Amino acid sequence: MNDVPSNFTVADALDQSAPNQAAPDPIKITRVECIPLNTPFRTPFKIASGAARAMVETLIVRLHTDQGVTGIGETQAWRRQGSAETLPNLVRTIDDFFAPRLVGRSPFDVAAILHDLNDAMYNTLYAQAPIGDAMYDIMGKVLGVPVHQLLGGKCRDSVRVAAVLSMQGTTESLIESAQSFVERGFRHLVLKIGVDPAVDLDNVKALRKEFGDKIVLRVDANAGLTYDSALRLLTRLEPYDIETAEQPLPIWDIDGMAALARAIRMPVMADESVSTDHALLEIIRKRAASSFQTKVAKNGGLHYMQRLWHVGAAAGLDINPGNHPATSVATASVAHLCASWPTPVMAGVFAVGVSGALAADIVENPITPVNGEVPIPTGPGLGVTLDGDAIKA
Repeated sequence: MNDVPSNFTVADALDQSAPNQAAPDPIKITRVECIPLNTPFRTPFKIASGAARAMVETLIVRLHTDQGVTGIGETQAWRRQGSAETLPNLVRTIDDFFAPRLVGRSPFDVAAILHDLNDAMYNTLYAQAPIGDAMYDIMGKVLGVPVHQLLGGKCRDSVRVAAVLSMQGTTESLIESAQSFVERGFRHLVLKIGVDPAVDLDNVKALRKEFGDKIVLRVDANAGLTYDSALRLLTRLEPYDIETAEQPLPIWDIDGMAALARAIRMPVMADESVSTDHALLEIIRKRAASSFQTKVAKNGGLHYMQRLWHVGAAAGLDINPGNHPATSVATASVAHLCASWPTPVMAGVFAVGVSGALAADIVENPITPVNGEVPIPTGPGLGVTLDGDAIKA
């Protein structure tokens, strides 16, 4: 027999559960702290556009609250592939425009706050990313749950990731690098291409000859090819069983991407062209890619990445979880989103930084791939803690 009155409401239940207790004061943000860092690469990092770089410009944002709980998030001043950010510009945007709109507000109001930050300064996803993720970190710590529980719950304990092969060096050194990843359990390898098509072809041939079907091979031009050069090169690479060609054309050339996707048998992935959900919708409408990649910094953090994943999945696109070369902070953000996603995702490069690209991490408990998979952090919030010495160095 049901003893619950027909007019009983949730509010009644809440009132009865604690009839004499006043509602606790909501947690409030009291300070926004920017921590700019130059994080060195183990070896210089080279992509199709620009010179090799010795370090990645990292920005950690730490939000302080009136209850003593802090949250952290990460972004990068990438300065290429659609990012015009520098570390000083990121810090100034956050200090001058975002901090006044954050102090005094609850980190649980993440959607409303990010909406206000976008109104304060449009097209600032790189600066918004660490703010949103730091709020998720605080929410998880306050509730005592990992961030993936805030995003929909846990669907997996680990997620397979891909390793990135540098364009630097000889074909022989490339094979040695690939072998080291394979020995560590990585099955998915991403080869950077786009500078010399003859070298690109030789490298693909050598990798396939050495490893056969032991590896899944992807190529990434980082928006560095023209339509004609991409058509010639990718057509020549098709016999070598390439999983997908990542962002072969410039960011703005969606029509070219669509034409290329129709002209070759190899699947095409969009990355740099995917900044906002509006950009992704154009790619979907024009059938310019069969998969897309998100990155914490590029796409504004967890809040916006999850929205992109829902849009892309609804259109039948495969999801590739990515990152700029990042420390364990941004790596944890993507790992939690992967953990909460109920259907398969591609083996992404979101752990490129912690897989060996960066010389050192900045947390006390670094995320380390095991047999080519990243274990999902289980601690409250993002589940990683800044190393005080590392961020002072």
